[in-house]
Amino acid sequence: MIVSASYRTDIPAFYGAWFRARLRAGFCRVANPYGGPDYRVSLAKPDVDGFVFWTRNLRPFLPVLDEIAGLGLPFVVQFTVTGYPRALEPSVIAADEAVAQIVRLAARFGPRVVVWRYDPVFLTELTPPDWHRQQVAGLARRLAGSCDEVVFSFAQIYAKTRANSDRAAQRHGYSWRDPADAEKAALLRDLAAVAATAGLTPSLCAQPDLLEEPLEAARCIDGGRLSDVAGRPLKARVKGNRPGCFCAESRDIGAYDTCPHGCVYCYAVRRPELAKESHRAHDPAAERL
Repeated sequence: MIVSASYRTDIPAFYGAWFRARLRAGFCRVANPYGGPDYRVSLAKPDVDGFVFWTRNLRPFLPVLDEIAGLGLPFVVQFTVTGYPRALEPSVIAADEAVAQIVRLAARFGPRVVVWRYDPVFLTELTPPDWHRQQVAGLARRLAGSCDEVVFSFAQIYAKTRANSDRAAQRHGYSWRDPADAEKAALLRDLAAVAATAGLTPSLCAQPDLLEEPLEAARCIDGGRLSDVAGRPLKARVKGNRPGCFCAESRDIGAYDTCPHGCVYCYAVRRPELAKESHRAHDPAAERL
């Protein structure tokens, strides 16, 4: 079993103490996102093939990664770095710090351990298409050699995403838009070409209508990459969680409405205030996040 930690929240940045305690306990409990009772997920070595971590700030979690490596368990880090203005990402670490963390991670564990995510692509007056082209070019040059893949996707505009984006745009005095698919695909082709020029494989996360060369379909939970990190083949069958998703089967141990980063385009938070309240109320000794 592959454990995902977590596409619902940033466990490495905010909940590392909880994860370490649950790792040592050998299990955690997870709130059922669809309603119903909590369920138990084993974190014991015999039951875990590897971990996939999702984060925007790995620094608080580095000692935990050393502990996981000491157990002989492979892991991959999906590390988001966009460098958007503070009006869009009010509390994530600076892009320079994120790049430094990726370079350090690759030097410590190897470049197959880390995947850079430029995700989501979000078009606003502050971040028009040319801004993204320049941003990806600069980040790709700096990250080349420390990772071998960059994952793209366009922002998915759910009702909660629209509401949060509208509030932030009104507060900070900018506009945003969700462009037509043809414009999205054209910009993604440009970003992919820039990444490929820097030696990175460009992939697209679960948006099959926008998938064109040189983009490949992303496998964010990637059994092959985890096998490479482990140095042995791992059993992992493809079981995506939505159309166009080619992820391997996994169990996610996070919880929605718990990431206090406050990114306006986030699909995992209904309201930033709710996530901050959840973070303040968090008990690192609890069995569930």
